[in-house]
Amino acid sequence: MNRQIRFTTHSKTLGPEGVSVRNLQRKIPVNVAELETFAGNAVKRCLQLRKRKRTRLRKLNAVAVWLISDRRMSKLHLQVFGDSDPTDVITFHDGEIFISVETARRNAREFCNSLMSEIKFCIVHGFLHLHGFDDRMPADARKMKNTQEKILRDMGIRIGIVPQI
Repeated sequence: MNRQIRFTTHSKTLGPEGVSVRNLQRKIPVNVAELETFAGNAVKRCLQLRKRKRTRLRKLNAVAVWLISDRRMSKLHLQVFGDSDPTDVITFHDGEIFISVETARRNAREFCNSLMSEIKFCIVHGFLHLHGFDDRMPADARKMKNTQEKILRDMGIRIGIVPQI
């Protein structure tokens, strides 16, 4: 997949108008308008965290969320991480978040979530990575998971069973 997709805005601060959601896959219908509204509100909540830190999320003028197929995600995952398996979300420091809708649907079924809740979970996950959170070490992953769940809960998003880390 050619990763030359770019979204730009002239906004000086990241806010709801600085977040775009674009659906590049055709297999599974999703409500892009609802996801874009959610993402605009979620980014505000994420920016309330770590107020003293200069994170990538604070420095960006725009964030683009790209909803893609497993096929595209596999190519991207291989290109970036050397793993050809699809994954649910990949976040880049330039403010691009790629979400595989097919993988999100499988995860939604496994964890008893709706597809939209699972995609929203992935959006928040991507925002938190841009905001300096990491999930490579177990303690960091627990902190990130708890923060994700709190943001989603505070926004009225129910998520099902999430495996313990």
